[in-house]
Amino acid sequence: MTDMNYLEEKSRQVPVVADADVIVSGGGPAGVCAAIAAARRGARTVLLERGGCLGGTWTAGALGWIIDSAGKNGLLAEIIEELASMGCVPASPSRRSSVPFDPEGMKLVLETLCSRANVRIRLHTLVADVVKDGAGELKAVVTESKSGREAWRGKVFIDATGDGDLGALSGCRYAVGNPNGQIQPMSLLALVTGVDPTDAAAYVMNYSPREQAIEALRTDLLAEGVEPSYHDTSLFHLGGELYFLMANHQYGGKGTDADDVTRATLEARREIHRQVETLRRRGGVWEKIQLAATAEHIGVREGRRIKGLYEVSLEDLKSGARHADAVCRSTFCVDVHALDASTGGIEVPPCAVKPYDIPLRALISADVPNLMMAGRCISGDFYAHASYRVTGNAAVLGEAAGVCATIAAKAGKQPRDAASDVFFSQFGTMVNQQEGVLL
Repeated sequence: MTDMNYLEEKSRQVPVVADADVIVSGGGPAGVCAAIAAARRGARTVLLERGGCLGGTWTAGALGWIIDSAGKNGLLAEIIEELASMGCVPASPSRRSSVPFDPEGMKLVLETLCSRANVRIRLHTLVADVVKDGAGELKAVVTESKSGREAWRGKVFIDATGDGDLGALSGCRYAVGNPNGQIQPMSLLALVTGVDPTDAAAYVMNYSPREQAIEALRTDLLAEGVEPSYHDTSLFHLGGELYFLMANHQYGGKGTDADDVTRATLEARREIHRQVETLRRRGGVWEKIQLAATAEHIGVREGRRIKGLYEVSLEDLKSGARHADAVCRSTFCVDVHALDASTGGIEVPPCAVKPYDIPLRALISADVPNLMMAGRCISGDFYAHASYRVTGNAAVLGEAAGVCATIAAKAGKQPRDAASDVFFSQFGTMVNQQEGVLL
């Protein structure tokens, strides 16, 4: 083992800046929905987000595409309705199971919904440590920000960080990648403009069959001598002349390693600039293409999967599992992006997915009694995670976690004890009859 140099930090008093019922770490699709759901039910709710906006991968990540949204109601449907009322959903054909949107509009919608519900939002604030009692319960999270080091007390905590950061800080068991330790690549998304939607229809996912759109865009890049690291190059129309481009894969880096994330981000940004310049040089429909922005943060597909009371598995996907404590039904395929650069696209899935239930137990930590998870860091195996990790499911899982956390906090119970008839009387009554989903 290599010797390490260490510095010993001085002991200091950390001010407690809030006492809350529910504290949510991470302001992405899962975290926002968790916070809104909790606050609407009367919980004193704090939402801590490390970036400068709410929405996570929807906004800072430039992913203007809600995947696996069909048949889901509750907060997700409300968010989509709000976006549409603002003119932020293009009135154009799109995949039945997905909804395109303007990421800037999404920022405002999520901030507005949180404000209406009296969620206490703190941006630019990173959860850096936790405080536990002798029984292993979380008592507070400790954050770092421009305001210094601060503590936030709570009764129930929700890890909606995507990468399971709060669970890891809390000492939870977790898994990353497949049984061989392989992980899916990261992708940095980009927003581009200057392309007429009618002229570009053959290249755009909204308007052409997926395989045809991919092949058209990839062919134009290859014709100019540029091979994208992500072979399934994809362009999505978000309204007006705004699109997001997904055309890079950054292999071998861990989303939980700052050096790996930095390297992947720098490599991906260079590749995106090269791709956009190449298309502009090709001319034609691309003559006026402009790179409007690269995402604030790179998209990480593989983070920690925190061990819960139940692990969603590949067998659940194969069998179309049903659970009495179901809170979400996922329909998305097993979407494993190439584990190394030799293929560059998407792996052949191990099975066809039958719509399957995600139970509330998968959202409850097996190790820390008052910790819940929402979004892609819930408890599941490698292949199940590759299906449920998309944002349509994350939003629904967040709402469920927020409701359960509120019931637990108000009753002075742990989430596993509050996951009862009381929970389902408040949450499970919202049943989508067409899909038979508890939402």
